Amino acid sequence: MSENAVATLESPRLAPLRAATFHHLGIQTADLGNCVSWYQDFFGCKENWSLDEFSELTTSRLPGIVRLVELRAGGTRFHLFERAGEGAQAPDPGDAQFQHVCMEVGSPAEMRAWQRHWMKLYESGLYHFTRDEPATEIVTDDDGVQSFYAFDVNGLEYEFTWIPEAA
Repeated sequence: MSENAVATLESPRLAPLRAATFHHLGIQTADLGNCVSWYQDFFGCKENWSLDEFSELTTSRLPGIVRLVELRAGGTRFHLFERAGEGAQAPDPGDAQFQHVCMEVGSPAEMRAWQRHWMKLYESGLYHFTRDEPATEIVTDDDGVQSFYAFDVNGLEYEFTWIPEAA
């Protein structure tokens, strides 16, 4: 290749990249027991494994990490971890963070069931929520797409959505 040539994804010298898929969602929490219980009760997660000893790379990226638990619900994995003295407050809306994570459901009835399930756990008093806000109402847009939003116990926002085939 000449010194002025630029390699691109279309270049025959580079293998094309395949589409990336999510492996897990990493969630920092100040109360690992509360968080694990909520994810198990809300999403029906099962614990795959946990760690309390970490590599130098992990401890350099996450100083004070105490424990990490992988939970799984179907094909979705959650890596919940606690850092000593960190994460006791809900994230500041001005800080860089994911704005929300969207979970697609299979039908309007399933959407209503997820919302009812969230409200049941929220109202149970079993969990401490850093953002004391109930789930939103289910809204339907002009294309028939339905959605509602709710926070996990750490103040992270989830959207649940149903998208009709016509949309």
